[in-house]
Amino acid sequence: MPSREPREIPRSDQPKPEDYLFDLDKALMSIVSVRSTIPEDALTARTLGPERVGHGVVISEKGLILTIGYLVTEAESVWLVDGRGRATAGYPLGFDQETGFGLIQALGSLDLPHLELGDSGDLVKGDNVILAGAGGRENAIKAKITSKREFAGYWEYVLDEAIFTAPPHPTWGGAGLIGDDGKLLGIGSLFVQQVSGGDSMDCNMIVPIDLLKPILPELQKFGRVQKPARPWLGMLATEMDDKLVVAGIVDGGPAKTADVRVGDFVVGVNGAPVAELADLFRAVWALGEAGVDVPLNLIRDEDQLEISIHSVNRADLLKAPQMH
Repeated sequence: MPSREPREIPRSDQPKPEDYLFDLDKALMSIVSVRSTIPEDALTARTLGPERVGHGVVISEKGLILTIGYLVTEAESVWLVDGRGRATAGYPLGFDQETGFGLIQALGSLDLPHLELGDSGDLVKGDNVILAGAGGRENAIKAKITSKREFAGYWEYVLDEAIFTAPPHPTWGGAGLIGDDGKLLGIGSLFVQQVSGGDSMDCNMIVPIDLLKPILPELQKFGRVQKPARPWLGMLATEMDDKLVVAGIVDGGPAKTADVRVGDFVVGVNGAPVAELADLFRAVWALGEAGVDVPLNLIRDEDQLEISIHSVNRADLLKAPQMH
């Protein structure tokens, strides 16, 4: 999920101030670099790495930063670096597993402008947008909305309607999606290849800003959304040749304990067939809260199995942030 090695954005793909009615350079000053370190023994260190670099967007005068959650999950230290090279310590204030958003509170004065939240629901295919990382125009790319559709990620994640943009930003993690009114419309999450009409297109997947609005007050106050946690299995599944296959198992997770194995085919949940990743996760979540037993129907070496997995709240396995 973290971004690739940095590469230059061609000048022809960079936004120009004269093409916008808002102050482009001022808006881009709101994007900061996010650099975090994670303990080597953290649950996510093996998959996401102990050092993570991406971007964040200043969304309030009090130094509240919106980013993508994988940059700050289990972080023991966070630094924010602005376009002038000034570094400010940050505190990983909150993380929402359902949307993927992360919040950071700057622990010092940033003296930076902030972006207002826009309305991502108004976006349609073909709209012009900017996807911006820290560093001004040289790290911003002119893009278009290629689609808005469901997205399912192997880490037990589903968005009913994600935003997809092209051309892709080379360092997309936490980048800010800015509309033609200068407002924030989403946060960069992934690099993906989108297939349309038999052709593939390189895109970024963006988490829509409208998903943040109802949960922002609770994220700021409690660090999480105050509702029952979804059951988590610690099972990395993927779609392959119209089948669902287990591609990985999280060490110490429920699926590992229940003896689910890499290469198992997932054909049902509690006897009900599932054929797509989103269907699998929604069927698991429909069984109840974290802690519910999940009867998983598998095929292993042509044998049909039913394995009961005692789910957990993933947050209980994550290291809590420390205030230094």
